[in-house]
Amino acid sequence: MLWRDTRGQPEKTPKMSTQANNPLHGVTLAAMLDALVEHYGWAVLGREIEIRCFNIDPSIASSLKFLRRTPWARERVESLYLHMLHTRNR
Repeated sequence: MLWRDTRGQPEKTPKMSTQANNPLHGVTLAAMLDALVEHYGWAVLGREIEIRCFNIDPSIASSLKFLRRTPWARERVESLYLHMLHTRNR
C-alpha cells in the first residue's frame, strides 16, 4: 500500500502504526526467552515446551540458535510469552 502526504507525494512510512496492538512488536526473541527463564525457570520452561535445549544443559545461546531455525518451537515460545504477559497483567 502506498501512503501519500498532503501534497500527494508518496511517503516512506504510514502515519499510523499497524503494530500498535501487537504485544510482540519490538520484542526480540532473546528478550522473550530472558523473561520466560526469569519468570518460570529452566525446569518449568522445559516441562511447558518439551525441547532438548530447555531440558538438557539449557542456555540462552543454544536455545536461541534452535528457536531461530525451528518455527514451531518459536511459536510455542511466543505463545507462552503472551500467556505470561496476560497472567502478569491480571
